Amino acid sequence: MYHADPSHYSFTDYNNSQPAQGELSLLFSGEGRPVGGHYIGPAVHNYYLVHTVMSGLGTFEIDGVRYVCKRGDTFIIFPDELFTYRADEKEPWHYMWVAFKGHLSEQLLHTLGFSPSRPIVHGDDVRPLASLYRKIRGTLETTPFPELADLEASGLLRVLLKELGLLNAGSLPANHAQAVIPDIGRQIRQAVRWLSYQYAQPVSIEELSRSLGYHRTHLSKMFKHVTGLSPMQFLLKVRMERAKELLNGQKHLSIDQVASSVGYPDALYFSKQFRKTFGYSPSEYRLQARGR
Repeated sequence: MYHADPSHYSFTDYNNSQPAQGELSLLFSGEGRPVGGHYIGPAVHNYYLVHTVMSGLGTFEIDGVRYVCKRGDTFIIFPDELFTYRADEKEPWHYMWVAFKGHLSEQLLHTLGFSPSRPIVHGDDVRPLASLYRKIRGTLETTPFPELADLEASGLLRVLLKELGLLNAGSLPANHAQAVIPDIGRQIRQAVRWLSYQYAQPVSIEELSRSLGYHRTHLSKMFKHVTGLSPMQFLLKVRMERAKELLNGQKHLSIDQVASSVGYPDALYFSKQFRKTFGYSPSEYRLQARGR
């Protein structure tokens, strides 16, 4: 469905309402044209997310390496891996994506030659991949029987991954990596994962630091070195982005329910934080997002 979002010139995303549980499960697929400088992250997902760049430029960072991406590049976000991607300021990219999970996913991508240390492949002709992305979205949008939609969309996902595997038969150019960012330890990644998954619970940075064996000041310094944000800033970002998803979701949750779902027992305080972050209240965002 279309979502009104000031960070995108256009944005569509279709969910699989009844994804099968098993070896390969398609979750959602979409297409976006973000404004220049729009970025996601630093963050982690608990699923695989594939983006193919149809035009424009951007950067993708994972596993301590930043890649410059252009038309024809496909980049893959892996579960529990810290990532960031950003649209170019002057020539922002247009991309399509699909998300999936399942116990066969890791083995399948490894077989096709993909990993967090090798997350990108290039193809000169984007039309075959664009056609598959559109077919997946069309299936999720129009099929009146969710179980059949899942069956067809999952089959198209396998074809898409096969095409990416064929493209990945060669090797990446040596100069594809733009810059290597030092890795300062698994503890920071663990902290990022914990904050990303436990955002709805009462969070104590002091306790988190102690559990990782660091003083709070030292952990905060290392955390900001890796993510560009303090732990509390990162937590706020995770909570606010999740709040936007819930406000724009199919279930019409009340503001109190959204606040509670993202770790704020006080809905008034949540609303103040939301306005401070985005410049408008949760109710105003919901009206804007659903205006079309």
